[in-house]
Amino acid sequence: MKKKNKQVCFSRNKIKALIGNLLIGLSIAIVLFIYYPIIMVYSLPIQINKVNADFSIEIPKIKLVSPVIKNVDAFNEKEYRKALIKGIAQAKGSTLPGEKGTIFLFGHSSDYPWNLTRYNTIFLRLGDLEKNDLVILKKDGKEYRYRVFDKKVVWPNEVNYLSQNNKTQLILQTCTPIGTAFQRLLVFATPID
Repeated sequence: MKKKNKQVCFSRNKIKALIGNLLIGLSIAIVLFIYYPIIMVYSLPIQINKVNADFSIEIPKIKLVSPVIKNVDAFNEKEYRKALIKGIAQAKGSTLPGEKGTIFLFGHSSDYPWNLTRYNTIFLRLGDLEKNDLVILKKDGKEYRYRVFDKKVVWPNEVNYLSQNNKTQLILQTCTPIGTAFQRLLVFATPID
């Protein structure tokens, strides 16, 4: 009888150990699923969906290639969240490549952990850009090149940059610090003649 009880206890312990190991393995798989894309951001090009031949952005230094969704209301959260699933958004009222004035493009640097880099970390590495880095916009089969000349961190209510149409420039915006919506990182670029 004692031998039978020992076998039952031994079997129960084996089952408990197996269940414990499975739960640990499942936890590791979930963490890898969530954070794998962040690791890949630093090693592979970030390419969101199929790049739209109509309007797209490429930033070689941070290996970014993404479609740009035109005419998105930057003050309508429902509208811009929907657009940012597809790529980078061009703020309604800002100009388009080839026109005089400011082109204002914005995108996520992070989001909820379960969405990370499935589409929401397009601008994760935007802060890595420095003076003279290249930004390429492609629209209607034409290529427009820009050189970074400045970057700033501003408060969310500093929206005056949206209306700066007196100079021809490109402004890229994302939230900073990464993982928050505390402030905004703005990267300014000027056209290359």
